[in-house]
Amino acid sequence: MKNTLHRTKNDLPEASRTKAVELLSSRLSSCIDLYMQTKQAHWTVKGPTFIALHELFDKVGESVEDSVDEIAERIVQLGGTPKGTSQVVAKETSLKPYPLDITNGTDHVDALSSALSAFGSQARSAIALATELDDADTADLFTQISREIDKQLWFVEAHAQAKS
Repeated sequence: MKNTLHRTKNDLPEASRTKAVELLSSRLSSCIDLYMQTKQAHWTVKGPTFIALHELFDKVGESVEDSVDEIAERIVQLGGTPKGTSQVVAKETSLKPYPLDITNGTDHVDALSSALSAFGSQARSAIALATELDDADTADLFTQISREIDKQLWFVEAHAQAKS
């Protein structure tokens, strides 16, 4: 998606800022999708672990929402315009669609951990790409996001890792 930059006194070269905004924009769509997937899990989970998972999924969603905001704000800092509408997200996300026919806590843990893992991988690849652009701040942002996504993945996966 083409992003025209606004004037800014940010001293990163315009070519680097343009590519960084494109990178950030692609991850923004996936991150918004991840947030909505956490809410889908939060709204529809059922079963004996309902309250624990309902509350966990809400906390995961809050963490992902913070990442959405950080990515969008970095786009603006570089002179870009974040594009976070549902139409753009649906078209641009690279995450797999969240299953709408599940309610069981175990199934939600599996689906949400898969989505978190996929986005964590995208965040890590963004670190390398931002580094190639000599944009240490965007690389640092994705390092922070990667670390937080891994933490949330740990919290979710812990529900599937216990031995009976």
